Amino acid sequence: RSLEAQERGAAALAQAVDGLGQTMRVLMIGAHPDDEDTQLIAWLARGRRVETAYLSLTRGDGGQNLIGNELGEALGAIRTEELLAARRIDGGQQFFTRAYDFGFSKTAEETYRHWPKDSVLGDVVRVVRLFRPHVIVAVFSGTPRDGHGHHQVSGQLAREAYDVAGDTVRFPHATYGVPWTPLKFYRSSRSNAQGSTLGADVGQYDPVLGRSFSEIAAESRSQHKSQGFGQLERKGPAMTYVRREASRVDAPADPNAERSIFAGIDTTWGRFADVVTDRAARMALDSIPAAEAAVRAAFDVRHPERLVTPLAHLRRLLGAVCPEYETLQTSACARIVPPTAPGQPGTRWTTHPDLERTLDVEITRVAHAVQLAAGVEIEAEAPRELLAANGAPMRVVVRFHNRGADTVATGGVAVLDGRPHEPGVTATRILAPGTMWIDTVTVAPDSLTQPWWLVRPRMGDLFAIPPRAAETSLRPGAAAVRVGYQVEGHTPGVIFAATTPVVYRYADPVLGDVSRPLAVAPVISVVADRSAALVPANAPVTRTLRVQLRSADTARRTATVRLQLPRGLAADSAARQVTLDGYGATATVAFTVRGRLAPGTDTIHVVAESGGERFAQGYQLVDYPHIRPQRLYRPSDIVLTAVDVAIPPGMTIAYVPGVGDNVAPVLQELGLPVTVIEPAALATTDLSSYSTVVVGPRAYQAYPEVMAQRGKLLDVARRGGTLVVQYQQTDAADEGVAPYGMTFARPADRVTIEEAPVTVLDSTARVLNAPNDIGPQDFAGWVQERSLYMPRTFDAHYAAPLEMHDPGEPPNRGALLVTPLGKGTYVYTTLSLFRQLPAGVPGAVRLFVNLLAAGQNGAAVVQ
Repeated sequence: RSLEAQERGAAALAQAVDGLGQTMRVLMIGAHPDDEDTQLIAWLARGRRVETAYLSLTRGDGGQNLIGNELGEALGAIRTEELLAARRIDGGQQFFTRAYDFGFSKTAEETYRHWPKDSVLGDVVRVVRLFRPHVIVAVFSGTPRDGHGHHQVSGQLAREAYDVAGDTVRFPHATYGVPWTPLKFYRSSRSNAQGSTLGADVGQYDPVLGRSFSEIAAESRSQHKSQGFGQLERKGPAMTYVRREASRVDAPADPNAERSIFAGIDTTWGRFADVVTDRAARMALDSIPAAEAAVRAAFDVRHPERLVTPLAHLRRLLGAVCPEYETLQTSACARIVPPTAPGQPGTRWTTHPDLERTLDVEITRVAHAVQLAAGVEIEAEAPRELLAANGAPMRVVVRFHNRGADTVATGGVAVLDGRPHEPGVTATRILAPGTMWIDTVTVAPDSLTQPWWLVRPRMGDLFAIPPRAAETSLRPGAAAVRVGYQVEGHTPGVIFAATTPVVYRYADPVLGDVSRPLAVAPVISVVADRSAALVPANAPVTRTLRVQLRSADTARRTATVRLQLPRGLAADSAARQVTLDGYGATATVAFTVRGRLAPGTDTIHVVAESGGERFAQGYQLVDYPHIRPQRLYRPSDIVLTAVDVAIPPGMTIAYVPGVGDNVAPVLQELGLPVTVIEPAALATTDLSSYSTVVVGPRAYQAYPEVMAQRGKLLDVARRGGTLVVQYQQTDAADEGVAPYGMTFARPADRVTIEEAPVTVLDSTARVLNAPNDIGPQDFAGWVQERSLYMPRTFDAHYAAPLEMHDPGEPPNRGALLVTPLGKGTYVYTTLSLFRQLPAGVPGAVRLFVNLLAAGQNGAAVVQ
């Protein structure tokens, strides 16, 4: 709600006016979503109106998820949107490189084995040249004290980009953009005053916004909900610090003598005096500061319309600074060099990158201020959320409101949906104060609405598409509309434009007014109830496979669904036919598949046919209240992995889910009798009927209900059952969580190299022998990591049959601990089985089954 106050009315207008003449740009560089110093961003962007951006090398794909089960690229889509939500609050912009977050890394060297250094550095250079910062602030030091290898790399690449962004030999103009040379380089010290050279009190209160920048920053940081980063918005003084490391300007020789990160930099329009040589353009440039002052002098919170005339005058001056170049819709200081051959596009050439970028920012701010001052608002509403790809065009209702005090003249509606459109109605419409007009336009985008960086497959640990612009400008929805307007008597000779995305708007009984961006989806989406499945090899298999069809077409359709099965499997029917009764209709068909498979991987292809078209893909909807909905597309195929695994009879399993936990469905796919017990139901559930109870990763930390029942869970083993607890961070050492003590280093030990050797210390241990004989082959093909949050020491009651460690580190036996407890068995494992089982790693499946059966038949651990 505070965000709405920042974006509307007098508060937003005051910020827009305050930003006029603020011509500096600052780029912060870190490794992940949630690395950024939101306090510094809010203080610069909201407090000083400095154009500020955060560049995250990754989208956080390799992290964990406290709000759902999405991991990998789906989690990256969530964390991308969380960063954008944060930037909408703290006022910054957001950039990314192509680097995929492959998981925790201990060193820069390990990170560079996943990310080709020149490729990621090239992406950082691209962003620097796009944003053109005067100052770069690195979040991390670039040294081992940063801990995470990604952090170290981000600190190193930030400095290298500062050094080489102007090098057109190593990074040619045609590939990486207009060369740019930042003027100063700092590293963040956050709340550490020692060793810093500058500090800022982000606790300063802003009477217009009604909050301090620290409070705004806390709200911004709280958008990282998937990481559990909610914060209190505390009032009072709060400091954040930076340390100067390099400067190309005449800043104080002693960094401690600085009073501003812009010390030594000319922050005025005067720095362009030698660039603008045309007499008329120079007069316009020289007149800008006085015009900005006139705007500020005219500001009246009760009469914002008084700003329109001085703002229009300022806009004319900005356009006159580079009169021979394109203005308004493109850059104010770039020209198009004519093509060298007929039919070829022209070349965009920037004469002065700082002047061009500064004018662009100022023109954008003026346009925003005019729209607020004039009371102009535009809406574009679609009749539904989804538009069928290659289907019938959609009619969109456009409303243009004049909520101000002056008459407004508008022209036609321009449709922005990626397709060429015939010019709309150009006749001028005159709107008196307090009136509006309504029109309808046609939109017909045909490319699927999805995260743009996922349109092409990843190449190793790099996404395929390089950064092109700030994330906020890259396809916020399937379509938008733009309307040009003038405020009569105030903006002669200047046409402003109001733009808005096309949205589907409805009233939710609880949430109220909800707007969702228009999206393009397949005419029929085909989604199997799983994208991958595990089955026991060489054993009879009977599985029910469900396929859901979802229509984005307004017409009634009949569809036929067919399965293409691998050898060894047969379905109860070759095809199923369903009818979809128009837009939003869904239908589910079920096939019973029987047979047996040899060990290995096969694929079931699922295809729907309708109206002579074939459909073989669908989407996963990622939808949370704090972010915009995202659709992640995948083929409707099902990858089957047949695992040579022995499953003992007689087990009954209760599974208490943890964080980002998709293990229970995998166990059910194997045919194991698994009952999922949600954390809230644990207190009232009788566990005595289960032979094995499993606690998911980080459940004790994420769910107070689980921590409160820690004694009840231990009683499962004491009464003769098996309790299997997956990794729990350092709270596994809290009193009463585990039956015997364990200690953790800080940071906790982990094995991040998924190929790290595994040494069997006790080949007779039951968990390595029954019912599956675990050998070296079972630790092949693991993904992302071996083990995490491993205890450094543990009580002698525990048997530890495995040892593993990353290269150059001491041995660690904390990956798997087993002990008799009462009449039963307690198992604690920090192996990353929650990643391995959904990935279909056969050896991890075999080992997990052994853990489930660790206490079967009353067998205790071999000591």
